[in-house]
Amino acid sequence: MSETKPRDVQILPIGTDTTILRSRSWARLRFEIEYALAKGTTANSFLIQGDKIAIIDPPGETFTEIYLDALQKRFDITAIDYVILGHVNPNRAATLKALLEIAPQITFVCSNPGAINLRGALENPDLQILVMRGEETLDLGKGHHLQFIPTPNPRYADELCTYDPQTEILYTDKLFGAHICADQVFDEGWEIFNEDRRYYFDCLMAPHARQVETALDKLSDLPVRLYATGHGPLVRYALHELTTAYRQWSQQQTSADLTVALIYASAYGNTATLAQAIAHGITKAGVNVESINCEFADPEEIRTAVEKAAGFVIGSPTLGGHAPTPVETALGIVLSTATNNKLAGVFGSFGWSGEAVDLIEGKLKDAGYRFGFDPIRVKFKPNDVTLQTCEEAGTDFAQALKKSTKVRAPRQPATNVEQAVGRIIGSLCVVTARQGDVTSGMLASWVSQASFNPPGLTIAVAKDRAMEPLSHSGNKFVVNILAEGKELRKHFMKTFAPGQDRFAGLNTEEASNGCPILTDSLAYLECSVLNRMEAGDHWLVYATVDSGKVLNNDGITAINRRKSANHY
Repeated sequence: MSETKPRDVQILPIGTDTTILRSRSWARLRFEIEYALAKGTTANSFLIQGDKIAIIDPPGETFTEIYLDALQKRFDITAIDYVILGHVNPNRAATLKALLEIAPQITFVCSNPGAINLRGALENPDLQILVMRGEETLDLGKGHHLQFIPTPNPRYADELCTYDPQTEILYTDKLFGAHICADQVFDEGWEIFNEDRRYYFDCLMAPHARQVETALDKLSDLPVRLYATGHGPLVRYALHELTTAYRQWSQQQTSADLTVALIYASAYGNTATLAQAIAHGITKAGVNVESINCEFADPEEIRTAVEKAAGFVIGSPTLGGHAPTPVETALGIVLSTATNNKLAGVFGSFGWSGEAVDLIEGKLKDAGYRFGFDPIRVKFKPNDVTLQTCEEAGTDFAQALKKSTKVRAPRQPATNVEQAVGRIIGSLCVVTARQGDVTSGMLASWVSQASFNPPGLTIAVAKDRAMEPLSHSGNKFVVNILAEGKELRKHFMKTFAPGQDRFAGLNTEEASNGCPILTDSLAYLECSVLNRMEAGDHWLVYATVDSGKVLNNDGITAINRRKSANHY
């Protein structure tokens, strides 16, 4: 998505003495998997004016200048007493340093892991910091007696929620958010945000489902009228529905039959981003992830996770030509705990060399482990293509794990229902899509016309398909309808490695919506996704047809004839 409007800051009251400052961008800000829908984002910050003034969650450096400018025009920021941080990352350092220059008396309020990160990010050992472990409170006056609830997870070990009993607002930081940019502050008509909130959960929260359930338990007794989220519209109208959904989505993960232990450390956040993409690929294939940041985990936690997991994946940065000590310790635990019939994976990021990945790979090979994907080495910050490769690698890992642990039962004859459903015939198509530098394509037979006006169709996309991330509302794709013959069909029936070019050797041209057209197909349709719904192990995508053309007037549509409904 291109920038269609300048970045700005939207300022509105949301409660007694309480104001939101929504730093907005209509473009995707950076390479992170949860931004992949490219619908823009808001970085929500809040200001409470009691007898003392507190700012909650200033935005990152993308918005530093416009945020401070907007803040200074409306408030006396030289009088700020506290800056409360739901989590700390280096991206916020520029804004925090600028605030300190204007108001050097600021006291930062955060969790204990947050305090450690904050001193490192600001390179200032003399910061005034109040550490909140869960029992402490902060009285701002005028009834704003703030409570703090630590809600850590492996990705954000310093995560801290803040609750104001005066306004009954819960400041949730990463929980319950979505990356959407619009003028709407609250979530009236909340159903339109369901897809975005679910995608955000799947990317950020699903790999930490156990910790999400713990956080929900901690927050359940608070009388809350509003979730003040770190990103997207504030949750007022869907408060009960979204809370219930978070529980259901978390339970779907924790109740999965198979679990992968994903163990990593991250020096600058790049390895953590890779871990997030791999975890998303694993979880969308129906396998649970026990994500462990070994910088904060004790050895027994790592050992327990590895023992119960059917497979494990280890990620590491390279520092000074070596893996960090926490990773080396975790690797020792894995080698002494995991039997070598468990599937393994290795990944990592580096600046100038990638010895850590080589070291881990070598030790696992020597110990006789099989790998679920080729080791992934990423130099500097990952891009869109890298993250797509990581997600596909995670899905391949999960599928290999399910295949290796599945007890082979004698094939049973198809039931009457399966035989009957299998008689539904669909045309064979290849659906192709491009978003930015990421392209993908899949063979599809579950394609059907759905409407006359506007002309529309539905496609069923399995949750673990590589195409799935490109089938959200707002995405574009091309349906290439195949003619009888096996060349294109055979090409897309083969297994592709993560990140492999699916169009190598094929005749293609670019459609007006930017997606590949297979010029040897019978016809093509250029489509725009309007919405989609969850349908068991598939997503049912509804799209309108924007344009199309018959490429071979003499050809006959290829169809897929099945005898049973339990496979394609």
